[in-house]
Amino acid sequence: MLRRVSQPGAPTAENLLLFFSPCGHHEASHRVVDHNLKMQKIPDVSIKRNKGLRRPEMGARPSRRRLPADQPMALDALPPELLVRVLSHVPPRALVTRCRAVCRAWRDVVDGPTVWLLQLARDRSAEGRALYAVAQRCPPNGEDEEFPLCALARYCLRSPLGRNLIFNSCGEQGFRGWEVEHGGNGWAVEKNLTLVPGAPSQTCFVTSFQWCFKRQLVDLVMEGVWQELLDSAQIEICVADWWGARENCGCIYRLRVRLLDVYENEVVKFSASPNPVLQWTERGCRQVSHVFTNFGKGIRYVSFEQYGRDTRSWVGHYGALVTHSSVRVRVRLS
Repeated sequence: MLRRVSQPGAPTAENLLLFFSPCGHHEASHRVVDHNLKMQKIPDVSIKRNKGLRRPEMGARPSRRRLPADQPMALDALPPELLVRVLSHVPPRALVTRCRAVCRAWRDVVDGPTVWLLQLARDRSAEGRALYAVAQRCPPNGEDEEFPLCALARYCLRSPLGRNLIFNSCGEQGFRGWEVEHGGNGWAVEKNLTLVPGAPSQTCFVTSFQWCFKRQLVDLVMEGVWQELLDSAQIEICVADWWGARENCGCIYRLRVRLLDVYENEVVKFSASPNPVLQWTERGCRQVSHVFTNFGKGIRYVSFEQYGRDTRSWVGHYGALVTHSSVRVRVRLS
Protein backbone atom coordinates (compact mmCIF):
# COMPACT_ATOMS: atom_id res chain seq x y z
CA MET A 1 0.00 0.00 0.00
CA LEU A 2 1.46 3.39 -1.04
CA ARG A 3 0.77 6.59 0.93
CA ARG A 4 2.02 10.12 0.50
CA VAL A 5 2.96 12.51 3.31
CA SER A 6 3.41 16.25 2.86
CA GLN A 7 4.59 18.90 5.33
CA PRO A 8 4.84 22.67 5.19
CA GLY A 9 8.07 23.55 3.43
CA ALA A 10 8.76 19.96 2.38
CA PRO A 11 9.34 18.84 -1.18
CA THR A 12 6.49 17.94 -3.40
CA ALA A 13 4.85 14.56 -3.01
CA GLU A 14 6.79 13.26 -5.99
CA ASN A 15 10.09 13.83 -4.14
CA LEU A 16 9.08 12.16 -0.86
CA LEU A 17 7.61 8.65 -0.94
CA LEU A 18 7.01 6.25 1.92
CA PHE A 19 6.40 2.60 1.29
CA PHE A 20 4.21 0.51 3.60
CA SER A 21 3.69 -3.16 3.78
CA PRO A 22 0.15 -4.54 3.28
CA CYS A 23 -0.25 -5.06 7.03
CA GLY A 24 0.32 -1.37 7.72
CA HIS A 25 3.90 -1.60 9.19
CA HIS A 26 6.89 0.27 7.78
CA GLU A 27 9.36 -1.58 5.63
CA ALA A 28 12.82 -1.97 7.03
CA SER A 29 14.15 0.32 4.34
CA HIS A 30 12.58 3.39 2.86
CA ARG A 31 13.69 5.56 0.03
CA VAL A 32 14.04 9.31 0.16
CA VAL A 33 15.41 11.46 -2.60
CA ASP A 34 18.47 12.96 -0.84
CA HIS A 35 19.30 15.39 -3.62
CA ASN A 36 16.24 17.55 -3.18
CA LEU A 37 16.53 17.39 0.62
CA LYS A 38 20.11 18.68 0.53
CA MET A 39 19.39 21.40 -2.03
CA GLN A 40 16.49 22.79 -0.01
CA LYS A 41 18.14 22.15 3.39
CA ILE A 42 15.11 20.42 4.79
CA PRO A 43 15.70 18.13 7.75
CA ASP A 44 15.00 14.52 7.28
CA VAL A 45 11.79 13.13 8.69
CA SER A 46 12.27 9.89 10.48
CA ILE A 47 9.48 7.36 10.60
CA LYS A 48 9.43 5.24 13.71
CA ARG A 49 7.69 2.03 14.35
CA ASN A 50 5.00 2.40 16.98
CA LYS A 51 2.52 -0.42 16.98
CA GLY A 52 1.66 0.01 13.36
CA LEU A 53 1.25 3.82 13.55
CA ARG A 54 3.49 6.38 11.91
CA ARG A 55 4.53 9.35 14.01
CA PRO A 56 6.09 12.17 12.03
CA GLU A 57 8.51 14.18 14.11
CA MET A 58 9.21 17.93 14.15
CA GLY A 59 5.64 19.00 14.91
CA ALA A 60 3.84 17.27 12.10
CA ARG A 61 0.07 17.34 12.55
CA PRO A 62 -1.62 14.09 13.52
CA SER A 63 -4.10 12.57 11.16
CA ARG A 64 -7.70 13.69 11.62
CA ARG A 65 -9.33 10.91 9.75
CA ARG A 66 -12.77 9.97 11.09
CA LEU A 67 -14.11 6.50 11.27
CA PRO A 68 -16.95 5.91 8.85
CA ALA A 69 -20.36 6.48 10.47
CA ASP A 70 -22.62 3.52 11.00
CA GLN A 71 -25.30 3.28 8.38
CA PRO A 72 -28.78 4.00 9.84
CA MET A 73 -31.08 1.04 10.01
CA ALA A 74 -34.09 1.24 7.72
CA LEU A 75 -37.22 0.49 9.73
CA ASP A 76 -39.15 -0.43 6.62
CA ALA A 77 -36.85 -3.44 6.28
CA LEU A 78 -38.01 -4.87 9.62
CA PRO A 79 -40.37 -7.84 9.67
CA PRO A 80 -43.98 -6.79 10.45
CA GLU A 81 -43.98 -8.34 13.93
CA LEU A 82 -40.80 -6.44 14.85
CA LEU A 83 -42.06 -3.18 13.35
CA VAL A 84 -45.17 -3.39 15.52
CA ARG A 85 -43.05 -3.73 18.66
CA VAL A 86 -40.86 -0.77 17.71
CA LEU A 87 -43.83 1.49 16.95
CA SER A 88 -45.55 0.49 20.19
CA HIS A 89 -42.97 2.61 22.06
CA VAL A 90 -43.99 5.77 20.16
CA PRO A 91 -46.41 8.12 22.03
CA PRO A 92 -50.03 7.73 20.84
CA ARG A 93 -50.40 11.21 19.34
CA ALA A 94 -47.17 10.88 17.35
CA LEU A 95 -48.31 7.47 16.10
CA VAL A 96 -51.51 8.95 14.70
CA THR A 97 -50.26 12.30 13.42
CA ARG A 98 -46.79 11.33 12.16
CA CYS A 99 -46.14 7.60 11.83
CA ARG A 100 -49.45 6.82 10.16
CA ALA A 101 -48.55 9.02 7.18
CA VAL A 102 -45.12 7.44 6.51
CA CYS A 103 -46.25 4.59 4.26
CA ARG A 104 -49.01 2.05 3.77
CA ALA A 105 -47.33 -0.56 5.98
CA TRP A 106 -47.05 1.88 8.89
CA ARG A 107 -50.63 3.04 8.38
CA ASP A 108 -51.84 -0.55 8.60
CA VAL A 109 -49.93 -1.01 11.86
CA VAL A 110 -51.39 2.16 13.42
CA ASP A 111 -54.92 1.30 12.26
CA GLY A 112 -54.69 -2.21 13.69
CA PRO A 113 -55.27 -3.23 17.32
CA THR A 114 -51.93 -4.96 18.06
CA VAL A 115 -49.77 -1.87 18.53
CA TRP A 116 -52.34 -0.37 20.93
CA LEU A 117 -52.72 -3.59 22.92
CA LEU A 118 -48.95 -3.56 23.43
CA GLN A 119 -49.22 -0.03 24.83
CA LEU A 120 -51.99 -1.10 27.20
CA ALA A 121 -49.90 -4.06 28.37
CA ARG A 122 -47.15 -1.73 29.64
CA ASP A 123 -49.41 -0.25 32.32
CA ARG A 124 -48.56 -2.50 35.27
CA SER A 125 -50.85 -0.78 37.79
CA ALA A 126 -53.76 -2.78 39.19
CA GLU A 127 -56.24 -0.88 37.03
CA GLY A 128 -53.97 -1.18 33.98
CA ARG A 129 -53.71 -4.95 34.34
CA ALA A 130 -57.47 -5.22 34.82
CA LEU A 131 -58.13 -3.11 31.73
CA TYR A 132 -55.72 -5.18 29.61
CA ALA A 133 -57.48 -8.38 30.67
CA VAL A 134 -60.88 -6.90 29.73
CA ALA A 135 -59.51 -5.58 26.42
CA GLN A 136 -58.35 -9.06 25.48
CA ARG A 137 -61.75 -10.56 26.34
CA CYS A 138 -63.82 -7.72 24.86
CA PRO A 139 -61.87 -6.15 22.00
CA PRO A 140 -63.50 -3.51 19.78
CA ASN A 141 -65.69 -5.09 17.13
CA GLY A 142 -64.30 -3.86 13.80
CA GLU A 143 -64.28 -0.28 12.53
CA ASP A 144 -66.83 2.41 13.28
CA GLU A 145 -67.90 4.55 10.34
CA GLU A 146 -68.52 7.45 12.71
CA PHE A 147 -64.90 7.43 13.91
CA PRO A 148 -62.09 6.69 11.43
CA LEU A 149 -59.56 5.63 14.07
CA CYS A 150 -59.34 2.25 15.74
CA ALA A 151 -61.30 2.25 19.02
CA LEU A 152 -58.18 1.26 20.96
CA ALA A 153 -56.34 4.19 19.37
CA ARG A 154 -59.07 6.56 20.58
CA TYR A 155 -58.76 5.11 24.05
CA CYS A 156 -54.97 5.60 24.17
CA LEU A 157 -55.30 9.14 22.80
CA ARG A 158 -58.05 10.28 25.17
CA SER A 159 -57.12 8.25 28.32
CA PRO A 160 -60.68 8.31 29.69
CA LEU A 161 -60.21 6.10 32.77
CA GLY A 162 -60.06 8.19 35.93
CA ARG A 163 -60.32 11.48 34.04
CA ASN A 164 -63.18 13.90 34.73
CA LEU A 165 -65.31 13.75 31.59
CA ILE A 166 -67.34 16.86 32.53
CA PHE A 167 -66.07 19.87 30.60
CA ASN A 168 -65.84 23.23 32.40
CA SER A 169 -66.97 21.74 35.70
CA CYS A 170 -66.43 24.87 37.80
CA GLY A 171 -67.49 27.61 35.39
CA GLU A 172 -63.94 28.81 34.75
CA GLN A 173 -64.97 29.14 31.08
CA GLY A 174 -68.40 30.62 31.69
CA PHE A 175 -71.18 28.34 30.44
CA ARG A 176 -69.22 26.60 27.69
CA GLY A 177 -70.22 22.95 27.36
CA TRP A 178 -73.51 23.37 29.25
CA GLU A 179 -77.13 23.56 28.12
CA VAL A 180 -78.57 26.29 30.34
CA GLU A 181 -82.12 27.37 31.28
CA HIS A 182 -82.25 30.58 33.28
CA GLY A 183 -84.86 31.29 35.94
CA GLY A 184 -85.25 34.54 37.89
CA ASN A 185 -82.09 36.53 37.20
CA GLY A 186 -80.51 33.44 35.66
CA TRP A 187 -77.30 31.60 36.36
CA ALA A 188 -74.08 33.42 37.30
CA VAL A 189 -70.46 32.46 37.94
CA GLU A 190 -68.76 33.63 41.15
CA LYS A 191 -65.80 32.89 43.38
CA ASN A 192 -66.23 30.08 45.89
CA LEU A 193 -67.22 31.13 49.39
CA THR A 194 -65.27 28.21 50.85
CA LEU A 195 -62.45 26.09 49.49
CA VAL A 196 -63.54 23.05 47.46
CA PRO A 197 -60.86 20.32 47.67
CA GLY A 198 -59.52 19.05 44.37
CA ALA A 199 -61.40 21.54 42.20
CA PRO A 200 -59.51 22.75 39.10
CA SER A 201 -60.82 26.28 39.74
CA GLN A 202 -62.22 27.90 42.89
CA THR A 203 -65.30 29.24 41.08
CA CYS A 204 -68.93 28.09 41.09
CA PHE A 205 -72.28 28.43 39.33
CA VAL A 206 -74.94 30.33 41.31
CA THR A 207 -78.74 30.11 40.87
CA SER A 208 -81.42 32.74 41.38
CA PHE A 209 -84.93 33.10 42.92
CA GLN A 210 -86.62 30.75 40.41
CA TRP A 211 -85.63 27.30 39.25
CA CYS A 212 -82.42 27.33 37.22
CA PHE A 213 -81.43 24.26 35.22
CA LYS A 214 -78.28 23.19 33.39
CA ARG A 215 -77.23 19.97 31.70
CA GLN A 216 -74.20 18.41 30.05
CA LEU A 217 -74.32 15.33 27.83
CA VAL A 218 -71.16 13.18 27.98
CA ASP A 219 -70.53 10.88 25.01
CA LEU A 220 -68.57 8.00 26.52
CA VAL A 221 -67.53 6.53 23.16
CA MET A 222 -66.31 9.91 21.90
CA GLU A 223 -64.28 10.25 25.10
CA GLY A 224 -62.45 7.00 24.29
CA VAL A 225 -64.40 4.19 26.01
CA TRP A 226 -65.23 1.63 23.31
CA GLN A 227 -68.71 0.11 23.28
CA GLU A 228 -67.65 -3.47 24.03
CA LEU A 229 -65.83 -2.23 27.14
CA LEU A 230 -69.00 -0.47 28.33
CA ASP A 231 -70.98 -3.67 27.74
CA SER A 232 -68.47 -5.90 29.56
CA ALA A 233 -70.01 -5.44 33.05
CA GLN A 234 -66.48 -4.57 34.27
CA ILE A 235 -66.97 -0.80 34.07
CA GLU A 236 -68.19 1.55 36.81
CA ILE A 237 -69.38 5.11 36.23
CA CYS A 238 -68.79 7.41 39.21
CA VAL A 239 -70.64 10.75 39.41
CA ALA A 240 -70.21 13.50 42.00
CA ASP A 241 -71.25 17.11 42.56
CA TRP A 242 -70.47 19.80 45.14
CA TRP A 243 -73.16 22.24 46.25
CA GLY A 244 -73.81 24.77 49.01
CA ALA A 245 -75.62 27.92 50.08
CA ARG A 246 -74.95 31.46 51.22
CA GLU A 247 -75.12 32.08 54.95
CA ASN A 248 -77.83 34.75 54.73
CA CYS A 249 -80.21 32.89 52.39
CA GLY A 250 -81.44 29.31 52.16
CA CYS A 251 -81.48 27.26 48.95
CA ILE A 252 -82.87 24.14 47.29
CA TYR A 253 -80.71 21.82 45.19
CA ARG A 254 -81.48 18.83 42.96
CA LEU A 255 -79.25 16.47 40.97
CA ARG A 256 -80.27 13.93 38.36
CA VAL A 257 -77.86 11.73 36.39
CA ARG A 258 -79.20 9.46 33.64
CA LEU A 259 -77.45 6.79 31.60
CA LEU A 260 -78.74 6.82 28.02
CA ASP A 261 -78.45 4.47 25.06
CA VAL A 262 -77.33 5.41 21.54
CA TYR A 263 -80.80 6.90 20.84
CA GLU A 264 -80.68 8.90 24.11
CA ASN A 265 -83.33 6.76 25.74
CA GLU A 266 -83.02 6.47 29.51
CA VAL A 267 -81.69 3.13 30.75
CA VAL A 268 -80.97 3.89 34.42
CA LYS A 269 -80.89 7.04 36.54
CA PHE A 270 -79.83 8.43 39.90
CA SER A 271 -81.56 11.35 41.65
CA ALA A 272 -80.55 13.32 44.74
CA SER A 273 -82.87 15.73 46.58
CA PRO A 274 -81.12 16.85 49.76
CA ASN A 275 -83.05 18.74 52.37
CA PRO A 276 -83.17 22.50 51.72
CA VAL A 277 -80.52 24.57 53.46
CA LEU A 278 -82.15 27.06 55.85
CA GLN A 279 -81.26 30.71 56.22
CA TRP A 280 -78.54 31.61 58.75
CA THR A 281 -77.21 28.09 58.97
CA GLU A 282 -73.56 27.18 58.57
CA ARG A 283 -72.39 27.83 55.06
CA GLY A 284 -70.11 25.37 53.30
CA CYS A 285 -69.96 22.87 50.47
CA ARG A 286 -71.53 19.42 50.53
CA GLN A 287 -70.88 16.55 48.15
CA VAL A 288 -73.36 14.24 46.45
CA SER A 289 -71.95 11.11 44.79
CA HIS A 290 -73.08 7.83 43.26
CA VAL A 291 -71.50 4.84 41.49
CA PHE A 292 -73.32 3.08 38.63
CA THR A 293 -72.53 -0.65 38.43
CA ASN A 294 -74.10 -3.54 36.50
CA PHE A 295 -76.02 -1.10 34.34
CA GLY A 296 -76.43 -3.51 31.43
CA LYS A 297 -75.53 -3.17 27.77
CA GLY A 298 -76.06 -0.38 25.30
CA ILE A 299 -75.02 2.63 27.42
CA ARG A 300 -73.54 5.44 25.31
CA TYR A 301 -74.24 8.78 27.07
CA VAL A 302 -74.31 10.25 30.57
CA SER A 303 -76.77 13.12 31.08
CA PHE A 304 -75.66 15.24 34.06
CA GLU A 305 -78.49 17.57 35.19
CA GLN A 306 -78.56 20.18 38.01
CA TYR A 307 -81.40 22.29 39.44
CA GLY A 308 -81.30 25.06 42.04
CA ARG A 309 -82.99 28.13 43.48
CA ASP A 310 -83.15 30.17 46.69
CA THR A 311 -85.82 29.95 49.43
CA ARG A 312 -86.45 33.70 49.90
CA SER A 313 -87.26 34.78 46.32
CA TRP A 314 -84.71 37.57 46.51
CA VAL A 315 -83.70 39.41 43.38
CA GLY A 316 -80.15 38.54 42.43
CA HIS A 317 -78.19 35.34 42.88
CA TYR A 318 -78.82 33.92 46.34
CA GLY A 319 -79.72 30.35 45.37
CA ALA A 320 -77.80 27.10 45.37
CA LEU A 321 -74.11 27.15 44.44
CA VAL A 322 -72.82 24.18 42.41
CA THR A 323 -69.26 23.36 41.37
CA HIS A 324 -66.70 20.63 40.63
CA SER A 325 -69.17 18.30 38.90
CA SER A 326 -67.57 15.06 37.74
CA VAL A 327 -68.22 11.93 35.70
CA ARG A 328 -65.44 9.33 35.86
CA VAL A 329 -65.12 5.86 34.37
CA ARG A 330 -63.12 3.14 36.08
CA VAL A 331 -62.51 -0.59 35.72
CA ARG A 332 -63.86 -2.83 38.44
CA LEU A 333 -60.91 -4.58 40.08
CA SER A 334 -62.80 -7.46 41.69
